[in-house]
Amino acid sequence: MIGRLLLNYPDAARRIGMCLALAAFAAGLYGLGIKADWIGKLVPSSLEWLAANPVAARGVSAVLIALIAAANWKALQQLGRKQQIVAVWIELFVLLMLFFYSFDLSFSFIARKIGFLVSQGVVTTLYISAISIAIATVIAFIGAIAKLSKNGVVYGLATFYTSLFRGLPLLMQIYIIYLGLPQVGYVIGAVPAGIMALSLCYGAYMTEIFRAGIESIPRGQTEGATALGLSPNQTMFLVILPQAMRVIVPPTGNQFIAMLKDSSLISVVGVWEIMYLARTQGQTEFRHIEMLITASMIYWLLSIGLEFLQSRIEERFGRSLKR
Repeated sequence: MIGRLLLNYPDAARRIGMCLALAAFAAGLYGLGIKADWIGKLVPSSLEWLAANPVAARGVSAVLIALIAAANWKALQQLGRKQQIVAVWIELFVLLMLFFYSFDLSFSFIARKIGFLVSQGVVTTLYISAISIAIATVIAFIGAIAKLSKNGVVYGLATFYTSLFRGLPLLMQIYIIYLGLPQVGYVIGAVPAGIMALSLCYGAYMTEIFRAGIESIPRGQTEGATALGLSPNQTMFLVILPQAMRVIVPPTGNQFIAMLKDSSLISVVGVWEIMYLARTQGQTEFRHIEMLITASMIYWLLSIGLEFLQSRIEERFGRSLKR
């Protein structure tokens, strides 16, 4: 019966579906305990009724938000795809800022501290992440080649490495390197320890990404290159890797973004990166939430930069598919 209704009355079925979805959304908001304080701020004359009828006020708030969301969805459908993307980003960013504004933040405190947070914390985070990314990429390539090797010793070393460093928490790796190496006579600084831990940890994850990317290329490509007289090294760097990069770049870009954020863990050994400064600067005037939100926004901006770079690299290696 429902199938017949959908076939015979598609417009009516679509409207009924939209109404049900709207009702479910409103019910979900009500179940989450949505408040009606915003109505009182927009319509001060309703404050008395809202205070006297809290349950009904929650219901009205949920229904109004659902209707606003539906009207907004309808308005967005009138725009082109690019305009829709821009509008969604603007709307969500405004909602995020309103969410932060509700915390009663001290923007004057943020303005005083953000310069030092950027000049010291961002610079430290960026150069630690950049060095770690470069080393992890080299480790991943070597590890991937080793895992593809038919030599049992080489394969065993590669699999033990990836199993160990993917199995241990990154924080534990930082502590083991920073506190453990001095026990065997090698004293290492906090920054080199953090770089080593990040490189080894993410090199292990990226090893599997590189291996999967290389193995995704059909064997016929290797055989064809050999038939043309190319050496194994030439085959790898001129034939296999350029094609494998289309598979390797997207997950590797995600790993780079994760590494950028996980660099905050090296603050436990006293490195003055973004998170360390956010905690210490916030303690001076008990303004922890201001500094944590500021640090979060900085990490987000840095991640956006990496996302943009990733998209450009993907476009570069994917040009052959568009021809």
